[in-house]
Amino acid sequence: MNTIKDSEKEPKEQIIAAGREIFARYGFKKTTMDEIAKAVRKGKSSLYHYFKNKEDVFRAVVEKEAGELKAELIQAVNREILPQNKIRAYVLTRMQALQQLANLYSAFKEEYLESPGFIGELRENYDNYEIDMFKQILLAGIKQGIFYIRDLDLTAYAIVIASKGLEYQWAIERNPAVTEQSIDNMLEILFNGIVKR
Repeated sequence: MNTIKDSEKEPKEQIIAAGREIFARYGFKKTTMDEIAKAVRKGKSSLYHYFKNKEDVFRAVVEKEAGELKAELIQAVNREILPQNKIRAYVLTRMQALQQLANLYSAFKEEYLESPGFIGELRENYDNYEIDMFKQILLAGIKQGIFYIRDLDLTAYAIVIASKGLEYQWAIERNPAVTEQSIDNMLEILFNGIVKR
């Protein structure tokens, strides 16, 4: 783990903030270190003191965003008592965050399949985090006698995949009420199924 000196924190944070704006505007492939350097009013060579290349800057941007999102998600989940409300809070908070990050997310989505492997690695790491988070919520629901789940791993994975299948549409939806209703409809299927009782 790298220890950053206090004197280095501010410039590094400035570069990350500038990188976020530039990546959101131009996408990963079209962004250059020159553009990031101009945005922070530094010479390109000074950026290399903090980051090896634009991939490192992008990784730092994504990791910062992921860290902030994780903190928001944990707060939202911890505010709820019932496990089904925890799941709803998680999905809703995640979608609200994606709407706020819609520009960066759109740039990321458009290039996802064509981009270097490290982007897939970042995505996989975050997917694993989400699966683990859902497993914890589901396990709590089992212990409380609220959920009956045959395969905990598969159920957590299915929830994450279902959310991801809808996330792009939800991220670009401008009406929060529409997003919230869609989430509630998805969770209704999850909790009650589609078979008439």
